[in-house]
Amino acid sequence: MNPIESLIKDLADQHGRKRESLLPVMQGVVQQEKFLSEYSMVEIAREMDIPAAEVFGTATFYSFLETKPAGKYIIRVCRTITCAMKGKNQLLFAIQDMLKIKTGETTPDKRFTLLETNCLGWCHKAPAMLINDEVYTEVTPEKAREILTGYMKDI
Repeated sequence: MNPIESLIKDLADQHGRKRESLLPVMQGVVQQEKFLSEYSMVEIAREMDIPAAEVFGTATFYSFLETKPAGKYIIRVCRTITCAMKGKNQLLFAIQDMLKIKTGETTPDKRFTLLETNCLGWCHKAPAMLINDEVYTEVTPEKAREILTGYMKDI
């Protein structure tokens, strides 16, 4: 049994093999592997005895389930109308300029991935962004550069 198969079996043992356990199992794989490969999705389907199409559909529905390799730090900028009205586009431009990548891309050194995501639940302190599990609110382009500089120093 390879490491992915072992991880999926352990997660299914822990969470169960019913349909309602699919999301926690998938989240466990993402937490460990940083993304859901096609192979891991097929293995989840096999281990849980559910159609692979259901696993693929779930993976692509939820924006927090990565289906391709991502950087060490995943930057998610909220794309709601509230964040847009409060300067989300300027924030994105500043991040893109600083990291030299576009939305949906990963830096060549695999440290940062930049994504837009649906509501982060911080509309009252827009614009908001999330770096891995850390929430940042009322983010100006200048504040974003300061935050990213801190992450760049973390090796």
